[in-house]
Amino acid sequence: MDNKSFAKENYTKIFELLKEHHKWFSESLTLIASENVMSEAVKEAVVSDLMSRYAEGWPGDRVYAGCKYIDQIELSAIDLGKKLFDAEFVDVRPIAGVTANLAVYTAFTQPGDTIISLAIPNGGHITYGKKDLGGTAGAVRGLNVENFPFDSTEMNIDVDKTKALVSKLKSEGRKPKMVIFGGSLFLFPHPLKELVPFLKAEGITVMYDGAHVMGLIAGGKFQQPLKEGADVMTGSTHKTLPGPQGGLIVSYDKYAEVLKSAVFPSNVSNHHLHHVAGKAIAFAEMLNFGEDYASAVISNAKKLAESLAAKGLVVLGEKYGYTKSHQVVIDVSMYGGGGIIEKELEESNIIANRNLIPGDIKAGRHFRNPGGLRMGVQEITRLGMGLNEMEEVADILYRVIVKKEDHNKTKESIRELKNKFSSVKYTFESNGEAYKYIKIRI
Repeated sequence: MDNKSFAKENYTKIFELLKEHHKWFSESLTLIASENVMSEAVKEAVVSDLMSRYAEGWPGDRVYAGCKYIDQIELSAIDLGKKLFDAEFVDVRPIAGVTANLAVYTAFTQPGDTIISLAIPNGGHITYGKKDLGGTAGAVRGLNVENFPFDSTEMNIDVDKTKALVSKLKSEGRKPKMVIFGGSLFLFPHPLKELVPFLKAEGITVMYDGAHVMGLIAGGKFQQPLKEGADVMTGSTHKTLPGPQGGLIVSYDKYAEVLKSAVFPSNVSNHHLHHVAGKAIAFAEMLNFGEDYASAVISNAKKLAESLAAKGLVVLGEKYGYTKSHQVVIDVSMYGGGGIIEKELEESNIIANRNLIPGDIKAGRHFRNPGGLRMGVQEITRLGMGLNEMEEVADILYRVIVKKEDHNKTKESIRELKNKFSSVKYTFESNGEAYKYIKIRI
């Protein structure tokens, strides 16, 4: 096949695959805890001409010309972010949560410093992982990573043991430069109020990775990290906060200059301006609808967890009501493991992800087939599903995980459910199909 024929064949193929993806997700239960669905308004901003432009630097101090309107959009995004998080400083330029975390490492640490964060099986993200795991903190920034002591019964950081760890490291001449709260498996607020006074007395910087719970924080329904003593909060703009993929840094004016320079030129060149516009629209939506949305997300997560537990599934976090976030985590090790269950669910049009859980490493399990399955309800909540639907979702999950129901039967149940919830809620305009393929070509 010559180059022109090869190019045309793949050109056509890619558009067909895109259409198939949209159709598939319109008929699926989308339960990935790190995803969401954007409103039509955010999509409109994202597909604007800004996707083709450059604007290195801070608004008003660009390396590139042509930023007259781009600067105004970015400044609006910053103002909206400050209002949304009741913060003095917001930087919307990080292109991902990873980039936001790297910028904070750059601003507050030096290679060789010690930090404390959650171990990955206890909910930690790879961005604050150790070097031998390929973690960003260790492998890219050269930080020495120690892990929070963790109580798997409470599914949270152990306060007393953390204080003892800090004291031990200090006695060894390795006092932590920074601690990182937050995580990827994140059921309950972390004990900032209990630990911040102790950490600040030791001169330790407190970072909070709110990537997963940013929308719940914005809606005022989760802990407020800056008010509880964090120096800086990072996050993603596309998980519970339903904007385009990207990152965010929220902090205080006293850290503004060091954080700004840590973003550009240290970790970001051009910062995906169409996503900045999308972030601004998502922030505006959250200012108007975020409180109701966040409340619904948390209520739905709790209802789903309770319904699964009532069916005999092992739901983590039972001691404190299973969850206070968007996430529900179940132990599926007795059903073959998270990797196997993830594939079985996908064949039934249920999109969820396997996840390491406390005890997996000790039990000899690994990330390809861990003991856990992690789910998030934020996307189906944004489609308008409520408590009754969570009972229905729990029943569908039970039929696949435990009863091994025929995939075609499950798919039909999901299609019937999704037909009732096809448009995005908690937004200024909601008059289209959430997963409609939008063709721009004439």
